[in-house]
Order: sequence, then C-alpha cells, then structure tokens
Amino acid sequence: MVNNINKTTATPTPAVDTNKSAAQQPSAENARAQSASVSAPRQDAVSLTPQAQQMSNLTKKAASESGINQEKVDKVKKALADGSYKVDVDRLAAKIAQFEADLFDR
Repeated sequence: MVNNINKTTATPTPAVDTNKSAAQQPSAENARAQSASVSAPRQDAVSLTPQAQQMSNLTKKAASESGINQEKVDKVKKALADGSYKVDVDRLAAKIAQFEADLFDR
C-alpha cells in the first residue's frame, strides 16, 4: 500500500502487483468507463410560468422601442410652430395639484 503525501489526509492507494500482467490489472480508463456507465446521465430542466414568459416578452419589446410617440411629438411641434396649440389651464392646474398631492402625501 502507498500513501499519497501531497494530500492533507492519507488515502491508501492499491499497490501495483508486478507479478500480474497489464491485461489483468485494472486501468484508470476502465475505472472511469465503469463509473460513467454506472451513473445515469443527469438532465436539468427549467420551466417558466406564463407570467414570467409575458414579462420576458414585454421586456424585449420595451428594449426594442424608444418609448416616444413620434407622431404625437410631430403634431405638437407643428401646433406650436403655427400658434394653434392651446393650453387648457384648468386641466393643467388640476394635474399639477394631483401630482403634488401624490408626491407629498406618500
């Protein structure tokens, strides 16, 4: 028996019998082949919930779009340029008041 001094624990390894032929001694390749055939192949699987799939699709869609409605921007620019853009001051005031209420009441 031979002890491996490089490891922290002494692990006995079988001594090589010089009286046996090479065909009779187990080789490292045969040992690996046997251990591989004994253990079944492991298969991992992942399944996503419908909500996770929807979130993934929405994330991809959001990343691909700029988030700017260019048609609406062009319409407002044109209205500002020709002077036809009118501000509804009552609606604007109500929106500002609602925003401040939401901001400070939380």
